[in-house]
Amino acid sequence: MKKLLIFSLLATTVPAQAGPPAKPPASGLYLGADLSYVNEMEDCGAAYRLHGKRIDPFKLLKREGGNIVRVRTWVNPTWTKYSTYPDVLKTIRRAHAAGLQALLDFHYSDDWADGGKQIAPAAWAKLSTDEQAKAIHDYTLETLRKLDADHAMPEMVQVGNETNPELLGGKIPGQPINWDRNARLLNAGIQAVQEAGRSGSIAPRIMLHIAQPENVLPWFDAATRAGVTGYDLIGISYYKKWSDYSLDQLKQTIAETKRRYGKDVIVVETGYPFTLKGADTANNLLGEEALVPGHPATPEGQRSFMVDLTQLTIDAGGIGVVYWEPYWISTKCGTRWGHGSDWENATWFDYSKHEALPVFEWLHHKYRR
Repeated sequence: MKKLLIFSLLATTVPAQAGPPAKPPASGLYLGADLSYVNEMEDCGAAYRLHGKRIDPFKLLKREGGNIVRVRTWVNPTWTKYSTYPDVLKTIRRAHAAGLQALLDFHYSDDWADGGKQIAPAAWAKLSTDEQAKAIHDYTLETLRKLDADHAMPEMVQVGNETNPELLGGKIPGQPINWDRNARLLNAGIQAVQEAGRSGSIAPRIMLHIAQPENVLPWFDAATRAGVTGYDLIGISYYKKWSDYSLDQLKQTIAETKRRYGKDVIVVETGYPFTLKGADTANNLLGEEALVPGHPATPEGQRSFMVDLTQLTIDAGGIGVVYWEPYWISTKCGTRWGHGSDWENATWFDYSKHEALPVFEWLHHKYRR
């Protein structure tokens, strides 16, 4: 506990001469995509096209009306060279060069952290709670200060990815959360982002992120009782495949989340198939069970789903929608799960020439405000 108190005290005694807070888009609405796979896809030979001509994927997102890029980072992923600091730096620089903001998503793990697992990095696994809190704080602060020194400070930061289970808690389905421990770990990350903002070029907005709307209110009620504080935004993942909630129930959850906690809300992950066919031997993650009534697995159905999802988010008082990995097309490379892509039927590009699909229209659609 002594170590945690020491860095908490330091964080609160730094002179309050913060960098200017990150400005929201002029429209007030964050619309964008997670482009964490782009560098890897291009290394694997990917080419993205608009009207038959090759186009930079970041510039394409900006051209069509997007304004934010999400990018994940792992602590020490020895199994890949991507989602490491150099890769993240490259992505944020590309985003900023295209006129896009950046949302840095800290997976506090060496591998995927999500709603089913939060596996501690190998270097942190045997540490005490106090030591893990210090590790989260120091790693978060060091990463952000390094990015700032490299002129790539993100405008928004996620303290954890889909943290439904206990942070650094492993993979034990249904395991109760130790909220005393969980709050200390989350607050350590939040305090680190605040500290980086106090001494940085800008003060990033801070997000906590939960998968599937039915889990949001119970989790944040518990987090509030446990003393988790200092964040600005609530991020929600919505995939019909993994959620029991309809679009109407998602809308109700967004509205109640904003009312109950007084935070801005973003649907920070979603995805939808434009076909149920595959382009490679990797099994598609989104199939028939991912479909929502009224939105078939067609290019037009994908577009209409994103337009309707964004409109209901706005109507409920939410401030943004971010699509997950729309550029993870099928290439000569593969993953641990198969050759090609597990997501190619939910990208924003067709199979023949990787031509941009109609779904891009959701980024510049005229929404009712």
